[in-house]
Amino acid sequence: MAAVGQRGTVREFSRFNPQEDAAKLRKAMKGLGTDEDAIIEVLTQRTIAQRQQIKLDYKTAFGRDLIGDLKSEISGNFEQVVLGLMMTPVMYDIHELKKSIKGAGTDEGCLIEILASRNNREVQQIVASYKKEFGQSLEDDIAGDTSHMFQRVLVSLATGNRDEGNNVNDEQARTDAKALYEAGEKQWGTDEVAFLSILCIRNPTHLRRVFEVYKQIANKDIENSIKGEMSGSLEGALLAIVKNMKNQPAYFAERLYKSMKGAGTNDNTLIRVMVSRCEIDMLDIRQEFQKIYGKSLYSFIKGDCSGDYKKVLLQLCGGE
Repeated sequence: MAAVGQRGTVREFSRFNPQEDAAKLRKAMKGLGTDEDAIIEVLTQRTIAQRQQIKLDYKTAFGRDLIGDLKSEISGNFEQVVLGLMMTPVMYDIHELKKSIKGAGTDEGCLIEILASRNNREVQQIVASYKKEFGQSLEDDIAGDTSHMFQRVLVSLATGNRDEGNNVNDEQARTDAKALYEAGEKQWGTDEVAFLSILCIRNPTHLRRVFEVYKQIANKDIENSIKGEMSGSLEGALLAIVKNMKNQPAYFAERLYKSMKGAGTNDNTLIRVMVSRCEIDMLDIRQEFQKIYGKSLYSFIKGDCSGDYKKVLLQLCGGE
């Protein structure tokens, strides 16, 4: 993962003074009305670590909880994105996962997105923090809310046990590519376990070689084969894994595009990707978005969102 400030649009604020920021936020929420612009100015130009310090200094200076005060002053999508910015990455992920599972219906896209895109260390932190925060295991919640091979793929990803080396064994890559071909395109019906055991275990560098060899054998991309062989949630999960292995910023650019195109906006997805990637690789995501869709991410957000929520997202986008 890139260090803070390398490929993110949110960087450490050089003149950082947490006491001053805490005072600005208190002033923005004190009395009648709320100064949303002041809240946006402070929180979108500070890193996660800096926001945690502001939260502590706010409580020290005023004897009040910053999160509680924000909740009482703002609402809707604006509240959702601001509260997301105030969480550490692992806490944000576990609350998004819990939200995707609880209640009627399951946000399968959220489950797939988080578990397919985080590295082993991040997944292991998510699993431990989920148990601590909610008193039950993420695996049990996944098992209780999903089924069949889709459930097995998610459980496999939730082990956080993928090979993360860079070794590419060309002979093994050929064997893997052939196994994938024989599990799908070559036979009637699909051996879904073969896809799981290769896509959820091998390291990204090796898998990229597997995908190259697969194209030579099958005369089509692995994505097209998955689309032809699978359907529904399982198709979505395996495609997400492949896309993350090939080009993670392009995967997130597609998530953002799909959240905004057509009738209505998937606000949850849009907010989650913008909040979770703004310190990591938002510059790369923006670049991929422009390359794939011929328009800037900034212009898409500007045309699709409204109000203070839009102002926050445009700040996280970091301009054109």
